Amino acid sequence: MSGTTSTPAAEEVPDEGARRGLLRVWGPARWGLRRRSVVTAVVVVGVALLAGSAVLLVLLQAALVSTVRTEVTNRSSDIAALVRSDGLRAATLAVERGGRRGAVTQLVGAEGQVLATSDPRAAAAPVSSLRPTDDRTVIGALPDLPLLDDDDDHLVAVRRVVSDGQPYWVLVAAPVQVQADTVRTVALFLLLAVPLLLLLVGLAVRFLVGRSLQSVEQIRRRVAAVDAQHLQARVPVPPTGDEVALLAQTMNAMLERLQVSDEALRAFLSDAGHELRSPLATLVAALDLAADDRGTVDRLELGPVLRSEVQRLQGLVEDLLTLAKADARTLLPTLRDVDLDDVLEGEVRRLRALGGVSVRADLPPAQVPGDAGRLSQVFRNLLDNAVRHAASSVAVTVHPGAREVRVDVDNDGPPVPPADRLRVFQRFVRLEPGRAREAGGSGLGLAISAAVVDAHGGTISTGVTPEGWCRFTVVLPVAT
Repeated sequence: MSGTTSTPAAEEVPDEGARRGLLRVWGPARWGLRRRSVVTAVVVVGVALLAGSAVLLVLLQAALVSTVRTEVTNRSSDIAALVRSDGLRAATLAVERGGRRGAVTQLVGAEGQVLATSDPRAAAAPVSSLRPTDDRTVIGALPDLPLLDDDDDHLVAVRRVVSDGQPYWVLVAAPVQVQADTVRTVALFLLLAVPLLLLLVGLAVRFLVGRSLQSVEQIRRRVAAVDAQHLQARVPVPPTGDEVALLAQTMNAMLERLQVSDEALRAFLSDAGHELRSPLATLVAALDLAADDRGTVDRLELGPVLRSEVQRLQGLVEDLLTLAKADARTLLPTLRDVDLDDVLEGEVRRLRALGGVSVRADLPPAQVPGDAGRLSQVFRNLLDNAVRHAASSVAVTVHPGAREVRVDVDNDGPPVPPADRLRVFQRFVRLEPGRAREAGGSGLGLAISAAVVDAHGGTISTGVTPEGWCRFTVVLPVAT
């Protein structure tokens, strides 16, 4: 027989999914800070109040019962002492005079007969069958006293005493119903007071958390109003010195970084536009001349011009891509042992082949971990910069060390002014505004060198030699 059957488990799946969806919407994970704080405070205070109330009721019950126990014990001990000291007659009179209101005192003989009682209704029989055989007090519980038509719980104290060779027992019974009623009244009061107190706690926590969140809301509104045109805005810092104040300070620091980054980006785009405009303008002009149908310009003469501008444009684009990789932390994909003296030897040979200035080199063997191509780019930029500013001489010196290698690139031109020694490594920076771009480069060489050195874990700086020459120093860590 074929057919399909449904199982109860299959029918419950939608309900389970709906239940989980309801928990996602209404569960604690969806609660805001104020609701979570209120619920947490109410739960914690509620548990503490319940535990404290339970302990209070237990201690109160024990204290009240202990009071009754002490009273019946002392009463029985007093009557027993009176029997020993003054005899039965004096003890009988003391028993019949009574004691604590509601308590019953009996003096019972050896045969079980009641010799004296504080309540005539209890003269027929002892209120308890307890009979200690030594001179000590025994405490018992009585659910009721039928002789007195009393259904309340009682505590009874029984003490044995011997007089004239005969044993007697002193019985003292006292009700504990008043104590039970007291505990019940306190429990009822707590039952009514605890919810009211929890309500007050919830309202107080909600109010205080709301007051605290007002500062956060002010921060949120101020940050929401910040855009690219208003990055100079800052959020108010409350004078509380707490986490909200730290949040405001952190937001202000973030806005400060965003403003600096935005200003750097705007300057970068402006400078890049200026750098790209010159070769592009030259290319456009050359193409316009080449398209002149009258043949006023020899097109063969335009070849070197076009080639030079295209190479310049290509170099600028490569420099920009290098800086983009540095910003993305992808400048050095792999590190290998590099012979730094060989890298510098190649760059020195290139400069000597070009001529123009005297190049001195002191290149002892030195090895560092890095990328040979990128390090060659660093020292090519530094040496080209040195040749560009040198009067007649350039010097390259390697100083190997146990933990680092220092390379000094010196030229006999004017050193960088102290105020510009950090700014010179920024992008598109030229310390001589009047210099032509062809002579001064694109302004990216030193920025690229600084980025590559930083990616190798080294440092780059500029200063002055003892002879007054301009010096650029690169420090790279040695492989460990």
